Amino acid sequence: MVRRKKTKKEIQAEELSKQRILYGIFITGVLLIIGVFVVNIKADTITFKFKSPSFNGVGTSSHYLTIDSQTHTREMTIKEELKALQDQIKRDKENTTLARFIRSLESRIYAKIAQQIVNNMFGESQSTEGIFELEGNTISYKIEDGMITLTVVDADGNETIIQLPLGDFSF
Repeated sequence: MVRRKKTKKEIQAEELSKQRILYGIFITGVLLIIGVFVVNIKADTITFKFKSPSFNGVGTSSHYLTIDSQTHTREMTIKEELKALQDQIKRDKENTTLARFIRSLESRIYAKIAQQIVNNMFGESQSTEGIFELEGNTISYKIEDGMITLTVVDADGNETIIQLPLGDFSF
């Protein structure tokens, strides 16, 4: 078989047909790709919504409870801090040099008074009864029939009576 040589017009027509087929395939591919993406895109109307539950009403009660809880917690923290500060001030006042001196002096005075009372009750020159006043309280004692009766009357008139057997005191 002999092949005949194609003319220039025939070659151009063939090239043009190939180009049209390629353009058709390209456009079809682009349309398919766009079609896939368009199916996945969904549009909705733009609406404005408040994010705070106080304005939109969704979850409002839990929002208010959270605010109330935070407020309550903060108030309790402030109260605890204030009480701790007051306690620290009180401790600082009680721990001054003057306060320690006064406590030491009171302790020694009370010890001396207690020693004098014991000497009056059990010493060489015993007394069978006595009365004294200490910081608004009247304290009286009486020894009879082997019993010590100690009566304490406070400033309000409340009376406390303590009875102790005398024979059980031994040192």
